[in-house]
Amino acid sequence: MRVIIINGPMGVGKTVTGKLIADKNPGTAFIDGDWCMDIHPFVGNRETKAMAIDNILHMIGNYQKCSECRMVVLVWLMDDQWVLRRIRDGLSALRAEVKNITLVCEREVLIKRWRNDHNCEWRTEQWLEVSLASLQYFSSMKDVIDTSKLTVEQIAELIMSE
Repeated sequence: MRVIIINGPMGVGKTVTGKLIADKNPGTAFIDGDWCMDIHPFVGNRETKAMAIDNILHMIGNYQKCSECRMVVLVWLMDDQWVLRRIRDGLSALRAEVKNITLVCEREVLIKRWRNDHNCEWRTEQWLEVSLASLQYFSSMKDVIDTSKLTVEQIAELIMSE
C-alpha cells in the first residue's frame, strides 16, 4: 500500500491538500493525525503523541487489509523528529511504500491563509505565532514544497507526480 505523509506547520494547507488528493484518487483513505489524539482540553506531550502514532499505524494497518483501499494520505504536524521516525518505522514494518512531503510557505502567505480560515478553532493569534516560529524548522526538512505561489490543485499534482 502507498502512504503519502504530508507534514508542515499549522495553516500551510496540509488538510485541504490531503483531502483533494483523496478525493481525486479512488480507494484513498484520508487520516488527519490530529483526530488520533483529540483530547479535550488539548494535550500535545510525548505520551499523547505516542498514542496518536499507535492509533495512526493501527488505522493504516486496517486500511491495508481492506480490498477497497489502495492508498492512504496522512496529514499531521510532525515537528519532533522522533514522531516522524516512529511513523516511518511503523510503516516500514507494514511494508508500505512511503512518500514524505513537507509543505511550507512564505510568512506573509501563512498569515493571510490563517486569517482567511474561519472554520478552524486553532486559528488564534497565539497559535499563529507558534506556526510562524516553526516555518524555519519545516523549511530545513527534505522533500519540501513551497506552496506560496501554488494553488491546492498544483500542490496535489506535484505531490502525486514526484
